[in-house]
Amino acid sequence: MNDTDVSKQIHQMVRFIRQEAEEKANEISVSAEEEFNIEKLQLVEAEKKKIRQEYERKEKQVDVRKKIEYSMQLNASRIKVLQAQDDLISSMKEAAAKDLLHVSHHHNHHTYKKLLHDLIVQSLLRLKEPSVLLRCRKADVNLVEDVLDAVKEEYAEKAMVHSPEIIIDHIHLPPAPSHHNSHGPSCSGGVVLASRDGKIVCENTLDARLEVVFRKKLPEIRKCLFGQIAA
Repeated sequence: MNDTDVSKQIHQMVRFIRQEAEEKANEISVSAEEEFNIEKLQLVEAEKKKIRQEYERKEKQVDVRKKIEYSMQLNASRIKVLQAQDDLISSMKEAAAKDLLHVSHHHNHHTYKKLLHDLIVQSLLRLKEPSVLLRCRKADVNLVEDVLDAVKEEYAEKAMVHSPEIIIDHIHLPPAPSHHNSHGPSCSGGVVLASRDGKIVCENTLDARLEVVFRKKLPEIRKCLFGQIAA
């Protein structure tokens, strides 16, 4: 083999090595580009997922905030309705309390006197005490004194006991409400009876009876005014 043949062989080997190297480099480049594209796609998808999750989180926050605001508005509306209902009922109670003043008015002297008689008898039947202390308004002392004998007789007959001792207390119930004493204690009429030791008390004033009746009838009043739901 002469120098020319050796040279040709060497050139062929160099071309082969170069070609192989170029093919290998090309494969590496293609593979690297594919890996780069895959990684880029994964990064893009990951960012998209983050954005979707963030959007969903904010959307849920907005939805929760809307529900809270709606609930607050609904509760506020309910409170306003309940307040309006309570105001109406309170005004009715105030009107009834004002009407009580007519019961003990001097124009109804005979009727109120009979009412005092019945209230005292009822109180005695509740207490069932042989001796009681009676407290009334200063304006009602004379009326109470006028009915005491009849009261004792009726009570003794109904309870089948001896006639009780009834002592009118020197301390009186507050007077009827007036413009001069609109914020102080007041009493529309009636009596308070107690055992001599003060342990048993029967409050039978017109105001106390109104309170009891109003509390007892409140469900019916609400139903009548506001319907079944309010009741």
